[in-house]
Amino acid sequence: MHLRPLDLIMTTTFSVLTAIGALVFVPLYPVPITFQTLFTYLSGAFLGPWLGALSQVIYITLGGIGFPIFAGGKAGFATLAGPTGGYLFGFIAASFAIGKTCDLKNYPPAARIAGSFVLGTLIIYTLGVLQLSHWMSGNLQNAVAVGLLPFIIGDVAKIAIGVAVATRLRGILPRADVSSFKRDYLRSL
Repeated sequence: MHLRPLDLIMTTTFSVLTAIGALVFVPLYPVPITFQTLFTYLSGAFLGPWLGALSQVIYITLGGIGFPIFAGGKAGFATLAGPTGGYLFGFIAASFAIGKTCDLKNYPPAARIAGSFVLGTLIIYTLGVLQLSHWMSGNLQNAVAVGLLPFIIGDVAKIAIGVAVATRLRGILPRADVSSFKRDYLRSL
């Protein structure tokens, strides 16, 4: 594995930023509104698919083993298995997809960045609503009503903020070169 120290620092930084995003929350039940998704978007955009996803795996692992870094200071694997767990696992897939579709090294237009963030949001919604519906006795309609609709306006605002940040910083922050990381990881499977 040939990761630069900067790659590890940036990956860890986005894990911490996602945790900080969980501290800013509106306590809706069963799913709170947080700033976590903003940092999930940016992790994929700045780190690329592999390290972006890794930053979210680190975040979820730390919360799962007991660090109180999920929304409302929650922690533990029970949170991951609970009604909000699908959203948390969605962060991993969303960051990966955003990293694949939004290569900031190539200075993509704002519309492409926004489109990749919308894709990430749809992934988070899909995984989140599916797990939430399980907790609502399989009632998908109610899961959408409480686990998706209240979040649309806020997520549009977070996408706009994320696009503004990404377009402003796309030429400043270095992007990881993870071809050897990906090769070594796939070889270990």
